[in-house]
Amino acid sequence: MTALTLQLRRLGVSARHFDRVLLAGLAILLAVYLFDPAQLVPSIEFTLDAFIGTAPYLLLSIAIAAYATASGADNLISRAFAGHPVRMVFTAAAFGALSPFCSCGVIPLIAALLAMGVPLAPVMAFWLASPVIDPAMFVLTAGTLGTDFAVIKMIAAIALGLMGGFVTMWLVGRGFLSDPLRDGVGNGGCGGAKVRAPKDVVWKFWQDGDRVTSFRKSALSNMIFLGKWMAFAFLLESMMVAYVPAESVSGLLGGDGVGPIAIATLVGVPAYLNGYAALPVMQGLIAQGMQSGAAMAFLVAGGVSSIPAAIAVFALVKKPVFVLYLAYALVGSFAIGVISQIWLG
Repeated sequence: MTALTLQLRRLGVSARHFDRVLLAGLAILLAVYLFDPAQLVPSIEFTLDAFIGTAPYLLLSIAIAAYATASGADNLISRAFAGHPVRMVFTAAAFGALSPFCSCGVIPLIAALLAMGVPLAPVMAFWLASPVIDPAMFVLTAGTLGTDFAVIKMIAAIALGLMGGFVTMWLVGRGFLSDPLRDGVGNGGCGGAKVRAPKDVVWKFWQDGDRVTSFRKSALSNMIFLGKWMAFAFLLESMMVAYVPAESVSGLLGGDGVGPIAIATLVGVPAYLNGYAALPVMQGLIAQGMQSGAAMAFLVAGGVSSIPAAIAVFALVKKPVFVLYLAYALVGSFAIGVISQIWLG
């Protein structure tokens, strides 16, 4: 075992964090080498140039996420679920869109909140808003697709959470959706712990040795996670530029009207593409004629209800709640795409 592997394991980072993406990238490069060797060097150069150009935003997003973890700012999420139900929905939607909450904690957190008796409406608001954007993704979105796009996506996340929260509140008030959790679902996990025993926030975390260690571990973990996905995404973008005819993209997702937005929504709902990796992919598609509204619909739909996320939701809640969740993703993403297209043009 190498010294690097030992060091990564001491910091809580194992090979499983990057092996699959690394192998997929190598497989793509091998296929290019075998079937179109002249494209290999241009694709590598494209990937490196794009990665270097995004590096400042990548480093800033890593610092934001690591600071939130080390200072304990992510524990503030627990305060969003107390008080009047209407206020809870507003607060939960805002926290879902703005909080740097780790993806591993979302499902356990939802289970914990529901098991503790938190109303379904604010939980649904947080659940819908959380996967769409966070501060780190806002920074990267602004760097890849522009500040206007990032702002609209943040507003869209909050709006989607509010829609789901208030519709759910209306349904619960009429006797539907009682006892949403499946039998046997508990409240374990890293996300649940933040709600059951929230800790104080220490903004000047560098005065605490343990928190400094936490910052280093989080920064390294996020650097590997984000770095591998961004590099893989830029490699995919180079493949699109080389092999996807611009007229095909323009014909399917370009042009006027709501048709391309509807197609992007339907494709985005089951699609699985890491939210960070999707940004440069969308950048490449927009350059080839994709509507901005269609790109927004795809990103929102894919973030909320990709196949892995949908499977996790299905395992957690009863069927009516699961169906409602998918309906929110479908209707909300389409509406957000239409509004975004009008706004962005």
